Amino acid sequence: MTAPNIIFLMPDQLRWDFVGAYGAPWARTPHIDALAARGTLYERCYSPSPVCIPARASMLTGCNSLATGVLSNNYWLRPDHASCGMPSFASLLSASGYHTEAIGKMHFIPWDISEGFDHRVIAEDKRHIHIRDDYHDHLAAHGLKKPAGAEEPGYVSGRMASLSVLPKEHQVDQWVGDRSVAFLESYDDEKPFFLWSAFPGPHDPYNPSEDLLGEGPGAAPFAATTSTEPFREAMVHAHARGSAGVDIAEFPDAVKARIRRHYEAQMTLIDAQVGAILAAAEARDDGRGTLVLFSSDHGDFLGDFDFLGKVLFFESSARVPMIVAGSGVPAARSDALVSLTDVFATFLAAAGIDAPGQDSQPLPGIGLGEEARDHVMGATDKGVFVTDGRWKLSRYRNGVSCLHDVRADPQEQSDLFEVETQIRDRLDKLLTEWILRSVMFGHGDKAYPYMTMTPDHPGHARGWQRSYPANPYDEDLPAGLT
Repeated sequence: MTAPNIIFLMPDQLRWDFVGAYGAPWARTPHIDALAARGTLYERCYSPSPVCIPARASMLTGCNSLATGVLSNNYWLRPDHASCGMPSFASLLSASGYHTEAIGKMHFIPWDISEGFDHRVIAEDKRHIHIRDDYHDHLAAHGLKKPAGAEEPGYVSGRMASLSVLPKEHQVDQWVGDRSVAFLESYDDEKPFFLWSAFPGPHDPYNPSEDLLGEGPGAAPFAATTSTEPFREAMVHAHARGSAGVDIAEFPDAVKARIRRHYEAQMTLIDAQVGAILAAAEARDDGRGTLVLFSSDHGDFLGDFDFLGKVLFFESSARVPMIVAGSGVPAARSDALVSLTDVFATFLAAAGIDAPGQDSQPLPGIGLGEEARDHVMGATDKGVFVTDGRWKLSRYRNGVSCLHDVRADPQEQSDLFEVETQIRDRLDKLLTEWILRSVMFGHGDKAYPYMTMTPDHPGHARGWQRSYPANPYDEDLPAGLT
């Protein structure tokens, strides 16, 4: 079978319910919707670690955040993570004959490392205005610079819902789309390619051009609850003291509506770029099929519960779109429970590469593997959660624990932690087992071949040096690491 080209389209911080194909009639996303219509749309995809860097570390390696140790934006993978059994999908694809191209925001640390990609064209987070990446150079060549949030009209009063001061042709999401199209039009190698087009939007600042503004979403933000109130003070503090620099202690409904309007407007620009990229891919004639996957690293509260941002495990933050099309993928809507980490195994299976992912399996129903998930479990530095697609149990380090029926109560207004005790205890048991397995795998780098019952083991003599780091998949190491 001829290996397909693979295109991964990934906006940053896009929640699932701001895409038309997911039931948002006001969303202006015709190209994404058309992709969904000809492919498989997964109704229930979760980002197990809904914060930028942990989500990307897990996508890249197929390992959950307890295994990678990347639980917050202040951490990144070990430089030798491949030797620890956590290679990147880019390195595996490259080693198997793919050209791997990354364009846009990757959020690797340091920002210019390759992580297995053969070539990168870099535009980092919109808040990272001091990074001198390729987008910085592009702006400088045109006498422009990355604007700080407060330099844009309406930023402070709009709680980051500002208006871009850059001409549309030089805005970062347009730039990522243009570079992606240029790659598709110029690439003429015989190798199949993997292209990751990663848009910095619609992540805040929510800064579209004024001409993109529409009427905005009709749905009102979710109301705060007794489960969400304990996080309110920390959320206010994080936005006031962090890189956002805005005060959401006062958060009027009109400001929330403005934010959601600006967020939706940003998606119109991204959707246009998705359309241009898909058109450029269709115009190619290299004899290969093309697999296209569209998803995001996490969502955004956008005023739900009086919050902005992500990190917590409520649906607004943790649930993301997942759409796959091309190369024999059926047109379908799947209710299968899937994880963002499953992109790792899906890319490799599509390329015919047999490589393990500690917490990744091919997306079901598209001919790459039919095993379905019973649960998705995840962690950030704030806590852990598990969902079976209906029930979601979350436990946080501040002492809050909550249980929601997300099918009957999608806005998570009713905490059933003290009511549905049998369901809570069942999920708790699964979560505990998952935590132990994940931690064991994550510390597999410290393992060594067992000595006590092996008389000829060289470790019985003086001066033996154990190899380090160990790979948990090494057959000579003790069982129980995976």
